[in-house]
Amino acid sequence: MPRHFLTLNDCSREELRGLVTRGIELKRLRNDGIRYEPLRGRTLAMVFELSSTRTRVAFEAGMQQLGGHAIFLSPDDTQRGRGEPIEDMARVLSEMVDAVVMRTPEHASIDAFAKASRVPVINAMTSRSHPCQLLADMQTFQELRGPIDGKRVAFIGDGYNMCNSYIDAARQFGFELLIASPAAYAPDPELLKSTQNARLVETPREAVEGAHLVVTDVWSSMGHEEERARRLKCFAGYQVDRRLLDRAERDALFMHCLPAHRGEEVSKDLLEDARSVVWQEAGNRLHSQKALLEFLLVRS
Repeated sequence: MPRHFLTLNDCSREELRGLVTRGIELKRLRNDGIRYEPLRGRTLAMVFELSSTRTRVAFEAGMQQLGGHAIFLSPDDTQRGRGEPIEDMARVLSEMVDAVVMRTPEHASIDAFAKASRVPVINAMTSRSHPCQLLADMQTFQELRGPIDGKRVAFIGDGYNMCNSYIDAARQFGFELLIASPAAYAPDPELLKSTQNARLVETPREAVEGAHLVVTDVWSSMGHEEERARRLKCFAGYQVDRRLLDRAERDALFMHCLPAHRGEEVSKDLLEDARSVVWQEAGNRLHSQKALLEFLLVRS
């Protein structure tokens, strides 16, 4: 059976820590100009039913840097729109490529695809989770502050896929996660029950108190655009700005998976604050995803 990466729970704690360390090593090789091509002759299919910038570019560039080839498939490029069962597409692609990256709105779709696939499947974001982003976030924190074990992390905003992945990460990487969300947009209670490392708090100020890392995400994720006006009202008071970040630890870092809506979930000036590491975080998508491809196609 192939190894899939649909959530962080598909890897052990040791494997995840190894992926973070390996991402740092691959970044160093790239920066030193050392060619490393373990995936020569391998092909990656990239099935994206939702738009993407960082995830798509990181996988496509990463596959090329590792010596392989990537094929991008938008919704207009497949037969899904004409009613082909997702299981059939998985079986077909399994005959032609070595791995599949999929971004799809419903997590049930990638689950069904993975069950029918004979090659590794990677979650490039679903309604349930965004595990590739967490690999980059954990790599960024480790590069700048060392291991995140035992640290305190604050997540401010929508209890959706990014928040879900931070709950998974709190358990797997051993940090304390405090979440501040409007009641109507709190994370899944069952997911919260899966770990003692994460808990809801009442206000953003309570969440960031003593935090070593503060994270937020857009208030209206892809697929929720029609709810934007209502969400703007519900999330009033949940913006991360410099004054809120001042309540965290002095050496705290700020992260955002991007794209950011300045003036909404994040103040207009915070991305340029010295504590913001969003550009390094975005760049690390390349190296952490290369580590993941190497792990699934060479080391597993």
